[in-house]
Amino acid sequence: MNETLNDVVLRPRFKITLNKNNEHVLSAFDSKKQNQEQFIVSGVDDHIFIKLPKKKQKFWSPQLHLEINETASNKSIVYGLFGPNPTVWTLFIFLHFAVAGLFTAFAIWTYSNWALKEAYALQVWGMVLMIIIWFVLYIAGRVSKTSNQKEMNALYHFMTTVIKQ
Repeated sequence: MNETLNDVVLRPRFKITLNKNNEHVLSAFDSKKQNQEQFIVSGVDDHIFIKLPKKKQKFWSPQLHLEINETASNKSIVYGLFGPNPTVWTLFIFLHFAVAGLFTAFAIWTYSNWALKEAYALQVWGMVLMIIIWFVLYIAGRVSKTSNQKEMNALYHFMTTVIKQ
């Protein structure tokens, strides 16, 4: 797990092959849902979502999304994805697109003023500002991932204990 968390990606992924039927694994998570209070476990079809209880959650708290697919009669593959709440992730991606759109608009405006031989320093500063904002967003994501390392490890450990049952 630690090698995945050291990658450049903001939402680490992993894959585990199991010698168990996916229904067995899904039922293990379903039974664990009522037997513990450390995490909130929910599921839909072959998907399991594990997250911290509301009182322990922060704005960027991680959650673990598992997809458990059957590959053979007694084999299955677990695809895991760490990430923030989907609403927070959507906001984060929206901000990236807004910055990219504004950068493009400033670039077009800069080129237009350059072609018309008018002043374009303000537009260039706008492009520089968008680049700085993009770096700030990226660094915020990296800092959040690093600061939530303990919670991600706890989610992963919980998942492995349930799978080993």
